[in-house]
Amino acid sequence: MRTKTLNQHFSTLQRILITAFVFLLILSCGQQPEKDEDAAVRPVSNVNHPEWSISANIYEVNVRQYTPEGTFEAFAQHLERLRDMGTDILWFMPLQPIGEEERKGALGSYYSIRDYTATNPEFGTMAEFKQLVDQAHEMGMYVILDWVANHTAWDHYWTIGNPEFYETDDDGNFFPPVDDWSDVIQLDYGNEELWDAMIEEMSFWVREIGIDGFRCDVAYMVPVEFWNRARQELEQIRPVFMLAEAETPELHEHAFNAGYGWSLHHMMNSVAQGELDVSAIDEYFFEDDAGGFPYGSYKMYFITNHDENSWAGTEFDRMGDGVEAFAVFTVTIPGTVLVYSGQEAGFNRMLEFFEKDQIDWGDYKYHDFYKKLLGLKSNNKALRNGDFGGEMIRVNTDQDEKVFSFVRENEGHKVFTVLNLSAENLEVSFSGSEFTGDYTELFSEESVILNEGLELTLAPWDYHVYYRE
Repeated sequence: MRTKTLNQHFSTLQRILITAFVFLLILSCGQQPEKDEDAAVRPVSNVNHPEWSISANIYEVNVRQYTPEGTFEAFAQHLERLRDMGTDILWFMPLQPIGEEERKGALGSYYSIRDYTATNPEFGTMAEFKQLVDQAHEMGMYVILDWVANHTAWDHYWTIGNPEFYETDDDGNFFPPVDDWSDVIQLDYGNEELWDAMIEEMSFWVREIGIDGFRCDVAYMVPVEFWNRARQELEQIRPVFMLAEAETPELHEHAFNAGYGWSLHHMMNSVAQGELDVSAIDEYFFEDDAGGFPYGSYKMYFITNHDENSWAGTEFDRMGDGVEAFAVFTVTIPGTVLVYSGQEAGFNRMLEFFEKDQIDWGDYKYHDFYKKLLGLKSNNKALRNGDFGGEMIRVNTDQDEKVFSFVRENEGHKVFTVLNLSAENLEVSFSGSEFTGDYTELFSEESVILNEGLELTLAPWDYHVYYRE
């Protein structure tokens, strides 16, 4: 039974003792990559990585727009296809009832939550969602739920029962966290009773529904200390995977497994549009150390997601003919990768956010493309997430401002990726010997021997992925 009041929470002493025990357990038992010498200058993640997560990709599910019905039951018909494509983690956008007061559009924003531990009748019942989670688990997939901890709908029941959970202005009125977010109101994390209530709401989904973790909306707007404690208490139920919508290193020392690669995403858009060249990517990886995330944590990279699609344009609007090349890039660089609903269909339209607007699936033209990429990521130990995989070593060419090529190697597995990130036809000469050896090319499935002095002819936005396992 879900809890709506605070009178059943652990005592302060119990909470402190349990938190200390779990923290020590995470330090002693958590999955962590072996640390190399270069990691000495980086902070270290103390977060437990569930073993199943270290090579996992993430697929974002927009239930409302996925099918004509827009329901859990209708989405379940796609599970077999998604498993065949190689999907590991299903991230469901928020599933809870949406606020009526100050609602945007006819159906409102998923991120305006009226009740944290109920389902939106638009999608189906809690029992139907639990059945969907169980089906995903039976197929070897995992489920994480989008969690909106920073704010609620104006008509969330806390506004009546626990108004002290909210920030107020000088006149005692609730207010939005950002002017444009007029359909939600700001919670007050200066009140630690809110922490208790919010963690209990999160725990319900792990304990009762069996989900495997959370993607946490605007995680940077909520105190790090809250997330640290939430992670520790969730781990008392079972190991979880936590994804932060943030690019904030300190969130990954004790709370989150992965965070967003926003800065590289915007850089990819700029390279695709000719505003930057490949030297910017070199700087990101080899000078800025990908933003200095703690050793053992990693970023999630993507060419699109629900925010980009609805507000910034489709991947085809932003990346043009470079879409496939950048998709290959996001899968083979260190980090995990996201595929958004419709991406495997080449869906090329911005979805309405507050209305019903169904994805046109067509013939799933990119299903096999992503199946090859996600299969390689799953099976090749060089492509394990973040520092669990092989270090990225740049392979230089005589076209380094246009061509980004690199190798990653781990436990006898190796991947050599070549990307023409320009709209030009290129004759390219490769330097060094890091890439030499026997490989299979992923897309042509041809066996090749690559020797020193390699030369390739690359069409605009061309790509090759050579691998051995």
